[in-house]
Amino acid sequence: MVFYDPTGERYGLPTYPFKFAPDGLLTRRQLRTRNLRPGGQDPAAQIMWRRGKRVAYLFRLELAMPKRTATPAQLAAIDKALTARRTCPDCGQVKPYYIPRRTGSCLDCTPEVTR
Repeated sequence: MVFYDPTGERYGLPTYPFKFAPDGLLTRRQLRTRNLRPGGQDPAAQIMWRRGKRVAYLFRLELAMPKRTATPAQLAAIDKALTARRTCPDCGQVKPYYIPRRTGSCLDCTPEVTR
């Protein structure tokens, strides 16, 4: 196997081929599905595939921390920002879609020529 280097001698980190990572090591996405985050730890290993062009870092499960939850103020700020992205600056209506950055106004206010 090309990317099998459990000692890290060849690639600097212990490296495994796709789907060959040992138990207890998870990618960020796998941690996220368990409502966890790396929590500041450095990658413990990596997975390589597609001739070394794709790399995913692996983190230790026992050092992972719970995901942080947004405060009510943060959630309100996000809601306000997303509403602003849907509000047309020309007519002031809140649309069910984001206003295209290319035109800067909703589809009703945009002339047919610039669409």
